[in-house]
Amino acid sequence: MDALHRHRSLYKGTTPPWKETYRKRCVDRLKNSRSRLLERYRQMGESPQRGGSGASIIVQEVMEEEWSALQSEDRRLPSLWGPEGKAEMFSVMREYDELAVLEEIQQELMSQEMSIIEEYERNLQFEQQYISSVVEAMDEMHIICPVCHTNNLNINSHFISCVCGLYINTKKQNITPDVLRHLLESRVSEHMEDCLHNPVFSVAPNTDGSPNLMISCQVCDYLSIVL
Repeated sequence: MDALHRHRSLYKGTTPPWKETYRKRCVDRLKNSRSRLLERYRQMGESPQRGGSGASIIVQEVMEEEWSALQSEDRRLPSLWGPEGKAEMFSVMREYDELAVLEEIQQELMSQEMSIIEEYERNLQFEQQYISSVVEAMDEMHIICPVCHTNNLNINSHFISCVCGLYINTKKQNITPDVLRHLLESRVSEHMEDCLHNPVFSVAPNTDGSPNLMISCQVCDYLSIVL
């Protein structure tokens, strides 16, 4: 207990001189431990794992590591987290309000920790919203009309149309943007196997008078029904 009595005589009635140094080192270490904190947060699911004092394990580790580093520079500081030092040290700190200093630093670190986690959650939410918007945009991806090359096609479960006049009845055919894109690309690729000229798309009636989307080439006489 001699070290504790010497500690008592040094700091009685004053703010501990190690407070700001210790506080700053703890804050810096916590910021530098951001990756470790978030990794542990992800592993734990939703909330940081808490120690007996209510602080998260990361905050407790930061405080222990920085106190050990500070103690190695100033041997007058007693061991804080040793086998017996914790209980003894806390008894001294209660008397001279140094425990309140530690608790103040601990609360600041816990607040910093929550700020890091909240920033991570905001970024994660933004990423999820962005991914969702990209997926939604892919589901509703616009296809330029192959006939007029100007307007976007209107594609639904009943028909495909364009303001240029194109109208194809697709009821019961389950035509989606992806399906239509595949049909267009496959016909163009098929034509390009034998001819490098640009084909043209047009609408022509079939035998019952309903319109079909056609692809043709005047150079090689290629002709095929797209839809």
